[in-house]
Amino acid sequence: MNKLTSVNDFVVRFANINGSGSASANTLFAKAVFRLGVPVSPKNVFPSNIQGLPTWYEVRINEAGHLGHRGGYDFVVAINGQTLKKDYDGLRPGGYFLYDDTRALPDTFDRDDITMIPMPLTGLANREIKIPKIRSLLKNIIYVGALAALFDMDFSVLTDAITKQFSKKPKLAESNIHALEVGYHYALDHFAGVCALKISRSDTLTNQIFIDGNTATALGAVYGGATVAGWYPITPSTSVVESFDRFSRQLRLDDAGKRRVAVIQAEDELAALGIAVGAGWNGARSFTATSGPGVSLMNELLGLAYFTEIPVVLVNVQRTGPSTGMPTRTQQSDILACAYASHGDTKHVLLFPKDPKECFEMAAQSFDLAEALQTPVMLLSDLDLGMNDHVCDPFEWDDNRTYNRGKVLSESDLDTLDRDWGRYLDSDNDGVCYRTYPGTHPEKGAYFTRGSSHDEYAAYTEDNAVYKRGMERLERKWETAKTMVPEPEIHMNDGDAAIIFYGTTTHAAEEAVELLDIQGQKLNTMRIKSFPFTDAVAQFIDQHDRIFVAEQNRDGQMRALILNELGVPPEKVVSITHMDATPPDAASICEAVIQVIQGGAA
Repeated sequence: MNKLTSVNDFVVRFANINGSGSASANTLFAKAVFRLGVPVSPKNVFPSNIQGLPTWYEVRINEAGHLGHRGGYDFVVAINGQTLKKDYDGLRPGGYFLYDDTRALPDTFDRDDITMIPMPLTGLANREIKIPKIRSLLKNIIYVGALAALFDMDFSVLTDAITKQFSKKPKLAESNIHALEVGYHYALDHFAGVCALKISRSDTLTNQIFIDGNTATALGAVYGGATVAGWYPITPSTSVVESFDRFSRQLRLDDAGKRRVAVIQAEDELAALGIAVGAGWNGARSFTATSGPGVSLMNELLGLAYFTEIPVVLVNVQRTGPSTGMPTRTQQSDILACAYASHGDTKHVLLFPKDPKECFEMAAQSFDLAEALQTPVMLLSDLDLGMNDHVCDPFEWDDNRTYNRGKVLSESDLDTLDRDWGRYLDSDNDGVCYRTYPGTHPEKGAYFTRGSSHDEYAAYTEDNAVYKRGMERLERKWETAKTMVPEPEIHMNDGDAAIIFYGTTTHAAEEAVELLDIQGQKLNTMRIKSFPFTDAVAQFIDQHDRIFVAEQNRDGQMRALILNELGVPPEKVVSITHMDATPPDAASICEAVIQVIQGGAA
């Protein structure tokens, strides 16, 4: 048997039971790899219940910095008896299978192409952990200690991490470190030389941070000046507002030490967005966070905000649909639903972050765009980005940052205005009108906000020409938006064909481009960061006869958006879709590209 052999380039899969306390142990392992300076990407696959169902945690370790889902796994920590055979059968040839041998394996576990690592985890926990109620929890820490020995990791990184985590609870720190030592020394004594997968300290990572996208988005909302959050909890977006609430208590205090931020949990998604829209009308920077089912319910209010031109930000952490779908799985399947949300002719500004740093930056930018354009702006993250930790560059925080509040008239502006004012009067011919906050002036600047058809002065009208004029102005504003949203990221690699991607598909797509280059197939690349599409997007597409679009949904929604908005001939744009509710991998993208280029079906 040829054992898998690698340093800083393999995948570990933890197979556990939801609610067993394994998440803390598995995260400890991933953070230890990060603290050793090695690029690492964990993916938590968990069920839609509190306790008892299978959960997996896959950690990709890759010195080259490829942090997308790889597909396949090289080492299994098999703790869950329900999935033991599945985890065993899925292990790559030459891989390693660590399991709790307190109970013997059935005869069907008869592969001769993997290395079995039997470890009495339950027995060790019963013998070494004196407090019965924490034995099952610390059993997880025992296997982390064993991994440190098997992978030749610097053990002090793990003990330091626990000491820091439980700095105010020394007894907990002591018991966790003891559990680590139990596993570490057992593996040293019994499994010396067994495993040829190693993790060694690296200088690949220097000042990077390790954070999840939801936390980063919440920080971005604070940095962007948000003062009102109306929300209704829904997986996987709940922690966005929970984190915003926590951070604003630390970072948004007035001189008297009081928080000037309102976080309001509503009775449903409709009310949540209603709170945010109302606050935006009143001059606050406001937002809500939700997922696909919430967006479906919020459609009517999104249309209201679009037509009445009220700035508001919506964070959509996408999950698998349709309907309830799989709440704890990832997808990019709300693109069209968000781009054209609500009935009638509506178009909404969308931003597509690829990592937590962009979650932070784009969340802050969303509020500037919403107010500058007086319209809803949606940040489209997904479960993989939102709920998993990612390596990224540190955030840049400027305490002197100024906000772009857009075209807002003050009391003095109204007093000195030398022209007629109407709430929906396009004075600058860019589609964006001047607005006022309620109560700005005792006599001037008031208007009636209505979702029904209105003229330039906010008066109700059923005049066909006036309605048409208003809709044409909104289209002019859409053209203005194209000059304000983030430009795409383009790399020309001397390729005849090109590939387009966005959001978290970026990681697998960029790795696929490198793999294809090795095979002699060069692709130019464009990462779309926003909608509406800027001129650069159209120009890039015009330069190529064949374009691949890689995304995480069944129907090729970004491709459809490109065809609809840019009038591109459908035959030149080929979908590469990934729709099994897991993040895409580079190998499958490569395979799809090669199949098309060699004349096969897409």
